[in-house]
Amino acid sequence: MAKGRLGFYHDRCKACGLCIEFCPRGLLGFDVETINILGYHPVVLLDSEGCTGCGICALMCPDLVIEVERE
Repeated sequence: MAKGRLGFYHDRCKACGLCIEFCPRGLLGFDVETINILGYHPVVLLDSEGCTGCGICALMCPDLVIEVERE
């Protein structure tokens, strides 16, 4: 199975949750420990081992917060 690596521009995230909603494996969530410069809890990858690099999260993000690399 292909593996993916996600990169985040946390300071752009406005916590809309679209990437979380559309991740087919449910691997994304809000970082409740951190607040970005916009005043939101940014999105983080909860389980890096489960990511396949499908890219749906990046396609759904309206602010181009997520970059996907496939291995």
